[in-house]
Amino acid sequence: MADYYQKEIETMSRKELAELQFERLKWQVNRCYQNSPFYREKWQKAGFEPRYLRTLADIRNIPVVTKNELRDEQAQHPPFGRFTMAPQNLWRELHPSSGTTGNPVNTIWAEQDVANITDVTARMMWGFGVRPGDIVQNGFSYGLWVAGMSSHYAAKKLGCFVIPIGAQMTNKQIQYFKNPGSHVLLCTPSFALHIAEKMAEEGLSPDQIPLRIGAFGGEGGTQNASTRSRLESGLGIDAYDFYGLAEIGPTFAAECTAKAGLHWAEDHYLIEIINPETMEPCAEGEIGVLVITHLTREATPMVRYWTNDLAKLITEPCACGRTHARSPGGILGRADDLVVYKGAKFYPSQVEKVIRSFDCLSDQYRIELTHDEERGVDICTVVVERTKEILEEDFVPKLKKALKEELMVTPEVSIQPYGYIERTAFKAKRLYDLRKK
Repeated sequence: MADYYQKEIETMSRKELAELQFERLKWQVNRCYQNSPFYREKWQKAGFEPRYLRTLADIRNIPVVTKNELRDEQAQHPPFGRFTMAPQNLWRELHPSSGTTGNPVNTIWAEQDVANITDVTARMMWGFGVRPGDIVQNGFSYGLWVAGMSSHYAAKKLGCFVIPIGAQMTNKQIQYFKNPGSHVLLCTPSFALHIAEKMAEEGLSPDQIPLRIGAFGGEGGTQNASTRSRLESGLGIDAYDFYGLAEIGPTFAAECTAKAGLHWAEDHYLIEIINPETMEPCAEGEIGVLVITHLTREATPMVRYWTNDLAKLITEPCACGRTHARSPGGILGRADDLVVYKGAKFYPSQVEKVIRSFDCLSDQYRIELTHDEERGVDICTVVVERTKEILEEDFVPKLKKALKEELMVTPEVSIQPYGYIERTAFKAKRLYDLRKK
């Protein structure tokens, strides 16, 4: 049986958990209705009032909140919008979203929010094996971005020695693996794969360093079998998925050592999976859009936040004994990254699964969408890098066949030399729509 950080909370019955969630949901909905003109006006237009919330299932009567709505609200009511509710004397930190899909959304952490975020992050880190005395090399971004700060606070709370290097200095990352000898690496999976590439180029073997755990977030892919295999073999570690987003919380879901899906902290977050076409809840295990509600957030609470991330949810207890819901496979893609090509629909994560199953290809890839003006058709090209000399006339048909089996359509393939695709320590951009708008 697992060693828990907060056993009473992590193993409570589903009935007890639902009762706790409902009490906290009523508190959050009431305070948002009373204190936030943003929520009150939105809910009144939808015909919802707090008195209509009689069960947890009634949350579906509350309209979802999108990032664009938050952007518009903060533009019309600068700088923080009317969904910021905690008294200003309790504000402690400002953290904007990354802004990769538009203007950043400002999020404020109140004093209790910082404590809760730290506590949940520590719970997740304990779950994948971090212990007091570990040297934690924090390769998440610091400053205004959220993951570096939350994991730093949590590592300190766990009694770890933290190296706050951030998402930079690949050579220095490798030096710290050797001296003082980090045990845990936190960063994006793309950056971790890049570090592993550099280690191999330097002739540094994973068995020459004490690193044993890697937890990777900021983008999906860690639970992809081929990606996990490359991370683990390249760095000599056990690799775990670590999830968060700025508007909700930076590091509030993670795999445990059973590697059976993201564990959610359901005492602080109400998790839904919604069918984007019907806007109804998905059946257990069915893929839909992840929708999240803050149950305890004070400063900038989100009620039914539409993440655009695709996932599935199961509530059966994990092999580790934890009872909170899990998402096997982690984040499976983004609803806005859906590629429609020749009638088939697929996500970049499916392309990644194929690419990283070939040893002769690097970890990097990109998907380019172009339009052939002469023929009047769209073209989808998967660009990859070779890591050694290959006979393209033999290899390309094999790659196309594997892609067709996964995607149900055959894209074009472009084989490029190693290093052709730019590396990044942040979120890797995979989809490039180069068609004229």
